[in-house]
Amino acid sequence: MTPRLTSAMLVSAMVRRADAAGGSAMVLAKGDATSGAILLLLLERGANPRFVERGIGPQGVPALVPSGPAGLADEESATSYWQRRRARDSDLWVVELDIADAERFAAETMNLC
Repeated sequence: MTPRLTSAMLVSAMVRRADAAGGSAMVLAKGDATSGAILLLLLERGANPRFVERGIGPQGVPALVPSGPAGLADEESATSYWQRRRARDSDLWVVELDIADAERFAAETMNLC
C-alpha cells in the first residue's frame, strides 16, 4: 500500500499554494482529517462554477473527475449541491478554489498529474 497524505494536509497545502499564487481558497466544510473525500468547487475569477473530486479516471489511475450537476447557473445552485452532498457524508471536505486554471492547480497540489 502506498502512503498518502491526509485529507487535512492536502486541503491545507491547497489553501497555502492558492494564496501564494495570488488566488483564493476557502474551506466551506471540514471533513474527516485523515481520509475524508475532498469536493472542489472550482471558479475562475468568481465565474464558471464546476465541481471535481479525486477519483479513478478513465485510464484507471487516480485523477480529478467531474462531479455534480453540469452547467451550474449560479452560486445558490452550487451551494445547494455541496450542502446536499455534505448532509449525506459528514466526512466530506468542501473547498472553493478560485484561481487561474483551477483544475490543473488542484491536480498538481494533490499529486494527480
